Amino acid sequence: MASIKRRDNGKWRARYRDSEGREHARHFETKRDAQQWLDTVTASVVRGDYIDPKAGLISFTDFYASWAKRQLWTRGTRASYETVAATVTFGNTPLLKIKRSHVETWVKKMSTDGLAPQTIANRLGLMRAVLKAAVGDRLLAFDPSTGVRRPTIASKASTMNIPNAKELRALMDASEPFFRVAFLVGAFAGLRQGEVCGLQLSDIDFMRRQLHVRRQVQRESPHPVEIRAPKYNSDRTVHLPQSVLHEISRHVKDFGTYGDEQWLLLGRDGGPMWPRLHEYRFAKAAKAAGLDYTSHDLRHYFASGLIAAGVDVVAVQRAMGHKSASVTLDTYSHLWPNSEERTRGAVESIFEEAFGTPADSSRTRTSV
Repeated sequence: MASIKRRDNGKWRARYRDSEGREHARHFETKRDAQQWLDTVTASVVRGDYIDPKAGLISFTDFYASWAKRQLWTRGTRASYETVAATVTFGNTPLLKIKRSHVETWVKKMSTDGLAPQTIANRLGLMRAVLKAAVGDRLLAFDPSTGVRRPTIASKASTMNIPNAKELRALMDASEPFFRVAFLVGAFAGLRQGEVCGLQLSDIDFMRRQLHVRRQVQRESPHPVEIRAPKYNSDRTVHLPQSVLHEISRHVKDFGTYGDEQWLLLGRDGGPMWPRLHEYRFAKAAKAAGLDYTSHDLRHYFASGLIAAGVDVVAVQRAMGHKSASVTLDTYSHLWPNSEERTRGAVESIFEEAFGTPADSSRTRTSV
């Protein structure tokens, strides 16, 4: 039900009841303005995109607190969202009053504070997830952060650090002997740091020449160690050559395994190695070798080797445990052969199939 009525003070009062029977009213100087507002509201009710103006008065911080309680996050994901919620500059602003300028101001502040462009982009993405949830709960008609530009992120080609074969050997030679297996599964199976720490002997199928990635180890102080599924639930099977399996087998023979679960890397009290200890031992080896690499660079080494060998993007995605093929392309597209060269090669191949090699064609013409 909707109506317009002139008040004693000369203003026009437009009112309506929403689908739940709550009454809403506004006052205007002219009847025409009142009717336009009422028409707009009525149309939104008919379309099904009506937003209760009072619902959006909840602040960003309060909405986040309510929304976060319902999310099935890992500890790390929750910590990332908590950081965003604690640092946005419009936390006390009602959702309906958040403007694009508020978000731009926050992004500028993060940049001024010296945060890396990728960090800013990540935080902006998390904040947008909160606003999209508010849109989904019908507290906002649209996401006010739409169109906000993030800082320019350096291209993957200019920032990717990939060791060559000689450097990889130097890193392994500089490592503590029992830790060499971490370099093996990082460089030749593409495992993430937490996945390396989570390896158990039962994950290696020596007969089928396979390595099964089933878990990762995470620990964030002061919380205890946490064993959970790989990132993006990327349980996967990596196919290994006999040479790599031989090295893993030698590691087991020389150093054994640890605990009832038979962890490949030594941890505390029979448990798995903690990621921070893995990071320390890797950095120690890199420093001894005089090289500046991290364990994640071994994943790049693995991916670059697959791409150089002609492995297609979907196979690389599966081996790396990426969320999607688009992530793989976004990360490693610069490593795939140039499209122009692939086109030339393809045309050359079908040309030779039709006419033979240039030498064959020349001889054919001469004989005629």
